Amino acid sequence: MDHVKALKCTICGAEYSPDEVEYVCPKHGDDGTLDVLYDYDLIASRFSKDDLAASKDFTIWRYKPLLPVEPDSPVPPLRVGWTPLYPAPRLAEKLGLKHLWVKDDTGEPTASFKDRASAVAVVKAQEKGAEVITTASTGNAAAALAGLAASVGLPAVIFVPKSAPPAKIAQHLIYGARVMLVDGTYDDAFELTLKVAKEFGWYNRNTAYNPYMTEGKKTAALEICEQLGWEAPDRIFVPVGDGCIIGGIHKGLKDLMALGWIDHMPKIMGVQAAGSDPLVRAWEQGLQGWEMKPVEAHSVADSIVAGLPRDRNKALAAVRETGGAYLRVTDEEILAAIPTVARNTGVFVEPAAAAAYAGLEKAVTEGMVDPDERVVVLLTGSGLKDIASAMKTVPQPPVIEPTLEAVKAAMGA
Repeated sequence: MDHVKALKCTICGAEYSPDEVEYVCPKHGDDGTLDVLYDYDLIASRFSKDDLAASKDFTIWRYKPLLPVEPDSPVPPLRVGWTPLYPAPRLAEKLGLKHLWVKDDTGEPTASFKDRASAVAVVKAQEKGAEVITTASTGNAAAALAGLAASVGLPAVIFVPKSAPPAKIAQHLIYGARVMLVDGTYDDAFELTLKVAKEFGWYNRNTAYNPYMTEGKKTAALEICEQLGWEAPDRIFVPVGDGCIIGGIHKGLKDLMALGWIDHMPKIMGVQAAGSDPLVRAWEQGLQGWEMKPVEAHSVADSIVAGLPRDRNKALAAVRETGGAYLRVTDEEILAAIPTVARNTGVFVEPAAAAAYAGLEKAVTEGMVDPDERVVVLLTGSGLKDIASAMKTVPQPPVIEPTLEAVKAAMGA
């Protein structure tokens, strides 16, 4: 892993070799999140856009020279990444925009964006010879870890709030993970996982605590720019809970800028649910991540509920350093976005993913987006993850007799 120069603390800037620390900066305890620093000159000497153009590997591993794994490390067999980037002309017309795409991660192996990070986590766990891998999650990260770990036969133990949607818990169990339903919040589950992993020596996939999760999630930014012919978009809308996805999008774009593969940095727009908006508040108040305090968090968009976002330092930097913004959207706006996206793109998303589109609607209404800008909306999870929420957005179908007259009557109604 000679292309990785160091791990840098996002609070104090201290740098460590990858062999020196495993998860966080020792000066700041579990809050000392680290950023992976690369030797871009070395990477550029080995890897080019022409190499990508010739690659037949249509997964995140097409970018392996830009990921913090050993070149010869085996990777999970599941097809993670290289998800579609669909033009969305009807949504664009509805919003008065000229150029709009949706990045559809609903078709990942476990139906969410979190497969990207979990794939990297499984590789890192195997590099370290771990016997068990663990994580805390609101549901999707745990499902992703359970599925990716199952694909290589690595035992997984996961901790999720007992309120997690049944479809997500079903995934955890079906994949064979050891599931612990925590009588508390996601933040409670996170803290418990830190203690358990240290006690038993398990490899910890936890968002932000594990610096390599950002690197898995950045692959979506690499794909977006490659799929657009290396013409980077002007804005990317990202749903935000713990902050790892938005931090990952920023990291991928920074990689591409450092390599000279794109010529400008897109503005990153973070979207949070109004009931779980600590990063919006911090951005409005000019706070740094280490100055933030926990809030009581709740939303129908369970995947982005976090009282104290764990990747808050990177999440704030992603918006501030790109000239973007944070927006809050209500649960009503989130739910309304589910059928809007589905009927205009054919992509069925869960509430957390719909929040990104609801944020775009709000940004357009508030005059934050120029009609000529090229915009991408990140759709992070399948609507099948939370059927109960989706059903709130549509009327119930009629029950009819099996006759033509009954059909005509129902159609007339």
